[in-house]
Amino acid sequence: MAGKILWKKDLSSYGKDTLYWDFGTSPLLTSEHLVVALMRKGNSWLLAFDPRTGEVAWTKERNYQTPPECDHSYATPTLIKHKGKEAILVWGAERLSAHSAKDGEMFWVSTGFNPKQKKNWVVVGSQVVAGNIAIVPYGRGTHMKGIRMGGKGDVTESNLLWSRTNTGCFVPTPAVAHGKLFVLRDRGEVHCIDPKTGKSHWEDAFPRASSSYYASPTVAGDLLYAPREDGVILVADISKGFKFLGEFDMGERVIASPVPVNDQILIRGEKHLLCFSKKI
Repeated sequence: MAGKILWKKDLSSYGKDTLYWDFGTSPLLTSEHLVVALMRKGNSWLLAFDPRTGEVAWTKERNYQTPPECDHSYATPTLIKHKGKEAILVWGAERLSAHSAKDGEMFWVSTGFNPKQKKNWVVVGSQVVAGNIAIVPYGRGTHMKGIRMGGKGDVTESNLLWSRTNTGCFVPTPAVAHGKLFVLRDRGEVHCIDPKTGKSHWEDAFPRASSSYYASPTVAGDLLYAPREDGVILVADISKGFKFLGEFDMGERVIASPVPVNDQILIRGEKHLLCFSKKI
């Protein structure tokens, strides 16, 4: 807590960074390791480090042939359970795969996210998990799939629960709360979806503006917080459908997601980190 650096690693030793928008995924902490996913053209890796020393515990290549930019991914891995043991869910290169947290070996994989082999279908928003279902946004904000987790090998057909081509999100990652999936689209539309069936409970939208939504929505209690790129935070009550409550201007650009902590909410702007609370 004193701020002393214990160790650091230069990830360029694992290959040239070919991502168009620089490194964007966040590290994942398992019970034993700190896991980093590098997903780019020709040198994609899962890397596991000892969080105390920085020593490499294991590495796993994850390279696939795809159309241009489709092997680039900014998604953050998710820690899940596979047969009672820790596993890592990874989304990128047109594949959702589950890997052993112990050594990186792949348990299962689901494909079929780009059947027409379109170019530049880059992964930005991350997958989310609702119970035993993984929800995957893809196709630059136009597609979404629900996939039952588990199994062995290629589970593309056996584990597909639902697929939609009329909703999705490109940059923001969906939020899961109260047994529902909340999708914030890049222009402010909000879709509430049943993660088991893929059907919409309701579809609504925040007031239109010229700026886009890059941060992911955050649900705290019955409120959904949606930061817009221009620094305006919009809030809606989602307890009974969608009710827009209002907005407030942070005075600076915001592309990071709000983080609720107890009765407080943290918002990181371009220049400041701010904390809001009902009580001081």
